[in-house]
Amino acid sequence: MTQIVEPQQLSDEEQRAVRAMLTAALVGDGVEALGEAPVALLGSSRPTVSHLLAVQGGSPVGYASVLPGRDGEPATVEAVVAPAERRRGIGAELIARALESGGPGATVWAHGDLPAARAVATRLGLHARRELLQLRRGLGSGNPLPPLTERADIALRTYAGAADDAEILRVNNAAFDWHPEQGGWSAGQLAEQTAAAWFDPAGLFLAWEPRAAGAEQLLGFHWTKIHGPGLGEVYIVGVDPSAHGRGLGRHLTLAGLHYLADRVPVVSLYVEGDNTAALRMYENLGFERFRADVAYGG
Repeated sequence: MTQIVEPQQLSDEEQRAVRAMLTAALVGDGVEALGEAPVALLGSSRPTVSHLLAVQGGSPVGYASVLPGRDGEPATVEAVVAPAERRRGIGAELIARALESGGPGATVWAHGDLPAARAVATRLGLHARRELLQLRRGLGSGNPLPPLTERADIALRTYAGAADDAEILRVNNAAFDWHPEQGGWSAGQLAEQTAAAWFDPAGLFLAWEPRAAGAEQLLGFHWTKIHGPGLGEVYIVGVDPSAHGRGLGRHLTLAGLHYLADRVPVVSLYVEGDNTAALRMYENLGFERFRADVAYGG
């Protein structure tokens, strides 16, 4: 018999069991069951995250995290079931409990939107509420990038340190005021990103507009990320709404792609499935759909 328990914090042994499930799921499914945030919070306690474990015979066979939304936004759920224990209703029971714990409007992410995840959504009467697409593009000699032309109306440079942070934060929060994860960043959140082991200041491109008396105003930025020797990412492209229509998104994206082309063979990015303008731009730059992550809700 399966029990669903909600520990305030996972023990070291429980964390190891969950990580083993995640590894087995990745091998079997070809896609990560959980995103970066819930994996990073496996050792955390409430209120940052809520943990649910499906337990059989004293051993975890499933795990779900519930992350509260920002500024009153609905909570998000992510879950994994050990591949050997699937097709027994554990996933549906675990997700139902997690959505109940998340409260009204909570959604559950299906990374890769695999058939098994769609079946669970149907069983629980859930419907797709949000689609996040991953696009990819090769950067080899057989797939050349368009040239990056110099522009007279902006000064393009890379991150120079904490003195740039206030403008990056301003543009980020203006560009993504609608976005449930990217919007509303604090100075502390930005500092965490720039202090991360993967951060490279040479891969953060800033487009400045010169102003009188030597002052500058940031118009947009492209933050790249390298996951390893095989894959880079267009991590964030943000443009101040006041600068829309000037082609800055494409210019900044190209600047980062040329930087990544010297370092990795493939680049990926995530874009909302209903962001038609961004999808059109990325497709024109040679990106193709790789997979979809879907958030299901009641």
